[in-house]
Amino acid sequence: MAKMNLPNRLTVLRMCLVPVILIVGFIPASGAWWYITSTICAALFIGASVTDMLDGKIARKNNLVTDFGKFMDPVADKFMVIGAMFVLLYRFNNLTLPLMLSLIVIVFRELAVTSMRLVASSGKGVVLAANYLGKLKTVSQIVAISTIFLEPVLQYVIKLIAEAITGEKLFWRTDIVPLSWITLAFCVVMTVWSGLNYIISYWKYLDPEK
Repeated sequence: MAKMNLPNRLTVLRMCLVPVILIVGFIPASGAWWYITSTICAALFIGASVTDMLDGKIARKNNLVTDFGKFMDPVADKFMVIGAMFVLLYRFNNLTLPLMLSLIVIVFRELAVTSMRLVASSGKGVVLAANYLGKLKTVSQIVAISTIFLEPVLQYVIKLIAEAITGEKLFWRTDIVPLSWITLAFCVVMTVWSGLNYIISYWKYLDPEK
């Protein structure tokens, strides 16, 4: 770590946060503790996402781009998103089907784009730079995952406040999460759209005769 520059340290930190999110997320919990651990997972995930935004900007601004960073940064991003998705699948039974479908879409998209990057860079020396759709895809995934973690927590806090004001026990279904559905749907759309855009743009570098 002593030889690493700041962007690479942020990338490694992001990688280290992934198993912490998994550990906290897979802790059996119920009642208030479930909401507390969901908040912790969200805070860790958002913190990891902030390092994702910072490391690239710092590296480019200060000319600190390294081969290690080029390799580890996208790997850390994928680990972060896919790891968090597994935690969501474990914790949110009311969203099992859409989360499973979203995870399949994300994994297949990343495999396709990563494979295309390898072929283009090794055969043609072409670097597939992240475009605005790729960046919007990443933001949509971060927003969706954070929303799914935090929407039930926000509902629970509102319920506690309402009960404190009224002095009555209220019935509140925290499994109805419209924001989670909306952000997850947008995330899937952006994941598919950005993936197709990469494939269409760089298909010319995939020569079936070679």
